[in-house]
Amino acid sequence: MAKTKKVIITCAVTGGIHTPTMSEYLPTTPEEIADQAIDAAKAGAAILHLHARDPETGRPTGSPDVFARFLQRIKGETESVVNVTTGGGHGMSLEERTAAARWAKPEMCSLNMGSMNFGLYEMAPRYHDWKHAWEPAYLEASRDFIFRNTFKDIEWILKEVGEGCGTRFEFECYDVGHLYTLAHFVDRGLVKPKLFVQTIFGLRGGIGADYEDLMHMKRTADRLFGDDYYWSILAAGRNQMPLATMGAIMGGNVRVGLEDSLYIGRGQLAHSNAEQVAKIRRILEELGLDIATPADARAMLGLKGAAAVGF
Repeated sequence: MAKTKKVIITCAVTGGIHTPTMSEYLPTTPEEIADQAIDAAKAGAAILHLHARDPETGRPTGSPDVFARFLQRIKGETESVVNVTTGGGHGMSLEERTAAARWAKPEMCSLNMGSMNFGLYEMAPRYHDWKHAWEPAYLEASRDFIFRNTFKDIEWILKEVGEGCGTRFEFECYDVGHLYTLAHFVDRGLVKPKLFVQTIFGLRGGIGADYEDLMHMKRTADRLFGDDYYWSILAAGRNQMPLATMGAIMGGNVRVGLEDSLYIGRGQLAHSNAEQVAKIRRILEELGLDIATPADARAMLGLKGAAAVGF
């Protein structure tokens, strides 16, 4: 793992997992996404990981037109690195979920390193008065859903988004096999270090969120990538802050945001993404760790710079 004294905070602002009924604070309109992203940047997020939602229904969308309504404002009002999803939302085709990335040509995109079961259905029984009719069916459909990212799909994204747009990636690894898949693409020369490896814990279908799981993923990544990667930690739900803190102590970077958890404490909804960023920043600084600026993150990850994006 590459050694650094500064910790990159990524904020995942809205995602494609939670639905509007689950929290009134989940941003869904372009204005809300921009507002919360800008506030998260002010709180210390060097990277902003972004999805879009239909402004009327709050359902995840891959539409470049919707992304354009907040990406340009975020670029204009922050220095943070803009990271556009290629994962999109459940049920999107490869072309749909990468359309915004191919249009925006951002400095960074997420890239899931494999196909996987991706279960959201367990959340549905917790809610009853739905804001939108699509929500319960969307969650229940994940019982029989496979998020697809085959070797061919990954090759296509690396070529069309990576080579074609000058974009580097947040490699999202939900299980140990995903680390080996990433190593495969490194061996083939299709991915070049330094890597930004986001290890993800606690989603149904991926690795669990035990501390031993965290240790195992790091040990494996260290063996596969040596000093050629920066490690980052993302844990879902109640595991968000504990695993991020442990990972940071071990030399990693961290990701928080309402995509990954709607809460700021036990039973207490976070009022904003910035609230989560501010919390993890306080924890890191109390541990004596320095927070990476956007300029630091660009230098560490070899990004092309905000002036070279397409929006």
